[in-house]
Amino acid sequence: MKVFCGLGRLLTLVFCCVVLANQLVPFVHPLHLLVNLAGVLLLAIHLLEVLLCNASLKGRPHPWRDRGRVLLFGVFHLQTIPAPAAPEASHA
Repeated sequence: MKVFCGLGRLLTLVFCCVVLANQLVPFVHPLHLLVNLAGVLLLAIHLLEVLLCNASLKGRPHPWRDRGRVLLFGVFHLQTIPAPAAPEASHA
């Protein structure tokens, strides 16, 4: 699972670099529009993930750093965050 998350983070980072490179030097005609569209869709999905997981990130030691990582890596960073401990049920 660690390999999958690491590879996903790497590919997400490479894609972000491709989108930024496309902004500096646009690719050929149909390709630059598709890269921009895919970049905007990925950013929208990651913003949605930050909004949906905001409550679970508030209790973290560095919530803003986690929000930034979720914005950059998305679900690949969310999978590395441990789940909150469930309260124990009392059996009376």
